[in-house]
Amino acid sequence: MMENKKEKYELLCRQVEQLIAGETDEMAVFSNVAAALKEAFPQEFFWVGFYRVVDNELLLGPFQGSVACYHIGYGKGVCGTAWATGETQVVPDVEQFPGHIACSSLSRSEIVVPIFGVDGLVHGVIDIDSTELATFDMTDACYLEKIAKILAKQLQY
Repeated sequence: MMENKKEKYELLCRQVEQLIAGETDEMAVFSNVAAALKEAFPQEFFWVGFYRVVDNELLLGPFQGSVACYHIGYGKGVCGTAWATGETQVVPDVEQFPGHIACSSLSRSEIVVPIFGVDGLVHGVIDIDSTELATFDMTDACYLEKIAKILAKQLQY
């Protein structure tokens, strides 16, 4: 299973690079990358999307899954914590995360990866939820961080 996950991510990274090559519109890029992530891990990923830093808050961007929260404050919930700390958040059980924002009661575990610009600031986050506990690990973190770098480079953050 682990090798299969790495292989899926290796392929996904190559696909994302090809998929977004030449496209500079943030919404278009995020829309297709959200779909690609969801399609790559349909059983594991319940919700896949992006939040963008807009007017000093995280604003919902393109996603695949059920309805979601529109606005998340700096340092609030898993997404806001990833933004504030600049660190990937791997949460095996969202019920145990202080201040977790429950956009869906079906979410049990979550990973949030910051997307950095060349200025060193977080411009957005990749947010992925699972209906199962402990879905995400350091393999997910490593490859989603690679995807975040691919996105930042293409969008010239």
